[in-house]
Amino acid sequence: MKRVFSGVKPTGHLTLGNYLGAMRQWADVDQHRADALFCVVDLHALTVDHDPARVRRLSRQAATLLLAAGLDPSRCTLFVQSHVDEHARLSYVLECVATDGEMRRMIQYREKAARERARGGSVRLSLLTYPVLMAADILAYGADEVPVGDDQAQHVELTRDLAVRFNQRYGPTFVVPRATVPSVAARVMNLQDPASKMGKSDDSGPGIVYLLDEPDVIRRKVGRAVTDSGREVVYDPEGRPGVANLLEILAACSGGDPVELAGAYPSYGALKKDTAEAVVEVLRPVQERHRELCADPGHVEGVLREGAERARGMARPTVDAAYGAIGLLPSDSHTGTPR
Repeated sequence: MKRVFSGVKPTGHLTLGNYLGAMRQWADVDQHRADALFCVVDLHALTVDHDPARVRRLSRQAATLLLAAGLDPSRCTLFVQSHVDEHARLSYVLECVATDGEMRRMIQYREKAARERARGGSVRLSLLTYPVLMAADILAYGADEVPVGDDQAQHVELTRDLAVRFNQRYGPTFVVPRATVPSVAARVMNLQDPASKMGKSDDSGPGIVYLLDEPDVIRRKVGRAVTDSGREVVYDPEGRPGVANLLEILAACSGGDPVELAGAYPSYGALKKDTAEAVVEVLRPVQERHRELCADPGHVEGVLREGAERARGMARPTVDAAYGAIGLLPSDSHTGTPR
């Protein structure tokens, strides 16, 4: 059975884009076809200025929503990144294999660093090196596949490069993974800016549907979505990105085809109405299950504790092997006592 690893960063409330582009695929497909690990990658949330209490709150909320979306602890491993020391252990070793040039070529680093400088802030070193931590997240578990949005594909390519380089220099240690990008709704766009992804870290709330938005809030946001010039409803991602985004969301929620759906609507208003209702219905069971899980926080904590123990058992042999391969003395149970 193939092994799959993917994660979600607790830098904001999870969105419809997270659900349609990743979480639903994880629950409906990946956990049933593979040995699957899903992680709340909280260490990645520390690469920018943050409120510690908010990171903890969003980490717990993300884990709860992943369970609410259908992840089954009996079928997959769900855990929090910082609960498994092997991520940080392996990250430093991989930093000793990566190059400065590789890090500075990362598109997300250049974009985020530019935004941070524009607002007068300082760029943290961890923002530069976090793709190496992401590589450690993946390589520690011998993952064969990494389901990601297309904006993260470059990081998986870096992971592949580091795995190959390490294996060539120090001996076969890591599985070389590949990225898998969902074919439907892999990148849901912002309702107010269809040229931008619907990101959970974005400040433009009116363009983002959050998983815990009330139905009336969802209807209002979709109803105010930016459309395009002209009145005919056609699927044209290049020429009419606003309408195309609505059609893709409707298709992802209803199981239809954007091109075929376009022909069924005489106006933008009718399209918006049906899209809003489709989103409300898709999120209804997730919200109901989330309320049930929030009423039993001990259950979620138990799932994360057991998941971390399982993940630790999977990662430690690979990380220990990497330590030995690169030239570090082995120790007993990481106490520092040489063997």
